[in-house]
Amino acid sequence: MLILGLLLAGVAVFLFVSSIFASNADKSQLSWANNAEPVKSKNPIINFSRPLVHQFTLQHALKIRSEGYRKKVRKFIKTSGLSAELNEDEFIGLQLLWGIMFPIFLLIMNFSLQLGLSPYMCVGMGLIGFYLPQIHSKGEKKKRELSVRADLPFFIDLLALSVEAGLDFFSAIQKIVDKAQGTDSVLADEFSIVLKDIKIGSSKTQALKEMAERLDMNEITSFVAVLVDAEATGASISQVLKDQSEQMRLERFVRAEKAGARASQAILIPLMIFILPAVFIMVFGPVAVSFMSGGK
Repeated sequence: MLILGLLLAGVAVFLFVSSIFASNADKSQLSWANNAEPVKSKNPIINFSRPLVHQFTLQHALKIRSEGYRKKVRKFIKTSGLSAELNEDEFIGLQLLWGIMFPIFLLIMNFSLQLGLSPYMCVGMGLIGFYLPQIHSKGEKKKRELSVRADLPFFIDLLALSVEAGLDFFSAIQKIVDKAQGTDSVLADEFSIVLKDIKIGSSKTQALKEMAERLDMNEITSFVAVLVDAEATGASISQVLKDQSEQMRLERFVRAEKAGARASQAILIPLMIFILPAVFIMVFGPVAVSFMSGGK
């Protein structure tokens, strides 16, 4: 444990010293990485950690050039909706910071309170800290998916009604996005980004495909594919939207049935552990007492 503590302390000292004596090239890279002012995160831990990342670990994150790893990080950021809060270098910097600070904090607690923790716990805490940004991004992705699945059928119905009323597809999107302002609708926010991308020069097809990449959901991918095909072949957008709405509602009903089946299976375990023993005691308890007392 002492050797591990000295090793972590050495790493912390190295990060501190290297942040002070950074080369001019490193400083220019850091100024470029810090150029965009990030949006304040909903997670207070990220807001607290960002200054430490910029001070100590960002310059080391910039030196990690594995394209495969960076591609994975970019996907985590994009699909979790954190693009405005973190760039890929900050994400890697968070991993480095938490991977070092978590075990150091555990070591301090261990020495000060004499907890007698195993060194393996410190190593495990370091791994947890390193992978915590990924865990957070996956959690945010799941929240976005739930929001999109709840809004998508209703959103498509409104689009179909607006198109039937005479609006073109993207004017209908603009109308719905305007009405959804001030809500927490992820789908409305994503379509708002689509409209902004089109205004700055992206093609309609490309803007929709990028939205599908950001959400990374089968429902959105198939919806975008159908829209792109309808746009290319000149098919009726209104009819396509109606068909998609029916399909989405059917899929939602099937998911609800599967969730209900899983819930009925999951309830068997607490039923067997807590309910059935109590029933057996109530039914057979008097019989057992009578038998033990000799039938009196």
